[in-house]
Amino acid sequence: MASLYAPRREEAPFNASQGADAGKLLDALPHPVLSVRLDGSIADANVAAETFFGMSRGSMRQQNLAQLVAPGSPLLDFVEQVKASGAAFNSYRVELGLSKSGADQLVDIFVTPLPELQDGLVIMLQERSLTEKMERQLNHRGGARSVAAMASMLAHEIKNPLSGIRGAAQLLETDANDSDRALTRLICEETDRIVKLVDRMSAFSDGRPVELESVNIHAVIDHVKKVAQAGFARHIRFHENYDPSLPPVLGNRDQLVQMFLNLVKNAAEAIGEEDGEIELTTAFRPGVRMQIPGSKAPVSLPLEFCVRDNGSGVPEEVMPYLFDPFITTKATGTGLGLALVAKIIGDHGGTIECESLMRRTTFRVLMPVYSQRHGRGEKRS
Repeated sequence: MASLYAPRREEAPFNASQGADAGKLLDALPHPVLSVRLDGSIADANVAAETFFGMSRGSMRQQNLAQLVAPGSPLLDFVEQVKASGAAFNSYRVELGLSKSGADQLVDIFVTPLPELQDGLVIMLQERSLTEKMERQLNHRGGARSVAAMASMLAHEIKNPLSGIRGAAQLLETDANDSDRALTRLICEETDRIVKLVDRMSAFSDGRPVELESVNIHAVIDHVKKVAQAGFARHIRFHENYDPSLPPVLGNRDQLVQMFLNLVKNAAEAIGEEDGEIELTTAFRPGVRMQIPGSKAPVSLPLEFCVRDNGSGVPEEVMPYLFDPFITTKATGTGLGLALVAKIIGDHGGTIECESLMRRTTFRVLMPVYSQRHGRGEKRS
């Protein structure tokens, strides 16, 4: 990557080994870095840029900057400003559209002249979305704790009176005529529905520590897929893209099954009765670390599990509150499914994020690796 780290003109040129060392340094950076020639063609890129733009370094070298981003992208304007002024330019919280994925990424942009590259320049992008998603995770966990307190109250204050109401309705039904019997059945059905809602909320009130162990996540996901195909998702095509070398996850199998079942059910409901597809993927993504409650140091979350569907997507106005309790876009939904997902993942020391476009919605779960030596999450070397 000599084009990215060319020497200053007053210094002696780098030798090959110096260039290789500098290349390793740039590849170690977590932020996408591009060097761009005066005509807009890509001279070089680091590993983070490959991931960000979704294409290899060799492919990017055959592209023009305008081909990597959406038409009319502000990045192109910033580049022109730097070319005209010869001075560095920074801009923060910019929505950068990518031509390949069609997604918008929230980034900070840093553009710096690079005279050594035939009056070209260097572009560094710093993703803002991950930081903001992590902040939302803390809010989701706070919301789950609020539901936990409410669930404890509801279980005590509502379920007992409801059983009395249901019992009274059953007694009345024995002497009721046909029209009145329909009303007593309605009372029983509605009390049963409320009890089920309270039972679902009681999942939030269990404050006991989660028992974690080594779990094969592929066995969990395959089990969830079989359950879904036998019931609510029998009309949907499933695709798997697994990393077979993935290490075990530090988790509770039953809770992970519940979590993935909720995500797959959510995807199936987004597809509806249409001809749809759900993609299940697993991957190892080193470099993601998060400060979680109860941990003094940031925890590495290298395990990535995705549930992707081609349904109608999540409305933009709902996205910031997607994992909050009682938030739903479904006419008959309770808004507790994704809140429970967020709680389970939080209890496992992980995080979840959602990216939604029309016909492409992805729920991405990041979790720690199981370490047999310590019995806890640990980054794999």
